[in-house]
Amino acid sequence: MEKMTNVKALAYAIENGNFPTEVTEKLTAIKTSFENKSTNKKPTANQVENEGIKTAILEFLADGKSRTATEIMKGVGLESIQKVSALLSQLTKAQKVVKTTDKKKSLFTIA
Repeated sequence: MEKMTNVKALAYAIENGNFPTEVTEKLTAIKTSFENKSTNKKPTANQVENEGIKTAILEFLADGKSRTATEIMKGVGLESIQKVSALLSQLTKAQKVVKTTDKKKSLFTIA
């Protein structure tokens, strides 16, 4: 099921509601405001930094060997295993990295 966003909810209300003209105009203005906010988002400095780290992780895994998060952390030069784990989770969801488990040890390889 697709997520119900504010824009979709407002669009549904505008299309299916029998509102006075003033209310319909106000709902349309609110919907436009939400649409403008979603298109004008710029990535934060942290998001830009994380994209660079993800690229470094993919380059580190480019040789095709399976590695643990700790090995990746050391190979990329980071000090936070939590950050590496979070970024590996994002890369796994994006299907750029494959996660396998071997005796309670998570191993990551490039997809």
